[in-house]
Amino acid sequence: MAEQRESEHCAVLLSEAVAALAIRADGVYLDATFGRGGHSRAILAELGAQGRLIALDRDPEAVAAGRAIADPRFSLVHAQFSELGPVLDAQGVAQLDGALFDLGVSSPQIDDASRGFSFRMDGPLDMRMDPTRGESAGDWLAHASESDIREVIKDYGEERFAKQIAAAIVAARATEPLGRTRQLAKLVGEAVRTREAGQDPATRTFQALRIFVNRELEEVSLSLPQAAARLAAGGRLAVISFHSLEDRIVKRFIRASGVPELPRDLPLRASEMPLPLLEPVGRAVKASTLEVRDNPRARSATLRIARRTAAPWRN
Repeated sequence: MAEQRESEHCAVLLSEAVAALAIRADGVYLDATFGRGGHSRAILAELGAQGRLIALDRDPEAVAAGRAIADPRFSLVHAQFSELGPVLDAQGVAQLDGALFDLGVSSPQIDDASRGFSFRMDGPLDMRMDPTRGESAGDWLAHASESDIREVIKDYGEERFAKQIAAAIVAARATEPLGRTRQLAKLVGEAVRTREAGQDPATRTFQALRIFVNRELEEVSLSLPQAAARLAAGGRLAVISFHSLEDRIVKRFIRASGVPELPRDLPLRASEMPLPLLEPVGRAVKASTLEVRDNPRARSATLRIARRTAAPWRN
């Protein structure tokens, strides 16, 4: 059954993301989110014999799946985003010609009830992308204060009923442990007074807990500067995000890596203006109607692309 789910996993914006990297046959590339290898296999298909691809994934199951790729140009490391600098050092990679991030949760993770990501199937309330590290969602909910739960659901889920949901969680755990996904989904459904069309009332709460447990936003914020600093002049950074919180971080990072703001009355010629570190490449890319039809997960995907300039990196 697991093999069937993995075969059905579709890399989102596959052709667009690979094209965004403008791959050189002899280049060195990073796939920061291996998943089930859709993007990695497509990148390898574009590389020549001298090319190289380093991939990361924090999920041990993804790393195990990646062992099927027997290619001397390919290395897969069990690591999270924030560790990419040390990983590249260990791989002897000083510069990259391109880096790709496909953020968020993968289909095999959602489809496996034992991972606890889905409110549609009953399973342990885990939600960790790497079950070997950190605290599960259920364990955190067992001891977190009502105010902390409220803030997490409000900030990471953008849930307007966060106060009611947090109160319901604290009240429920006083009578029995809250350790199952369907148990939490039912509780949230009873606490949310109105429903958005086409969306389960538990959607935002599950998103919030997943983001919090995995420190997803912090990982993105820590990894983008590391990846961009490794890019050679002309190298590409391509990032696929799946919700507004991630996309906002990516958009602001690219913007902040542009020409720094200077006082308006500073007497500088155009030739004296500092170069940007990154230049946006085109507009944000969305999935086509055809891709969304075949893979509904692609509906919320946004791809942003930037090009590294020759300016020295500013820490």
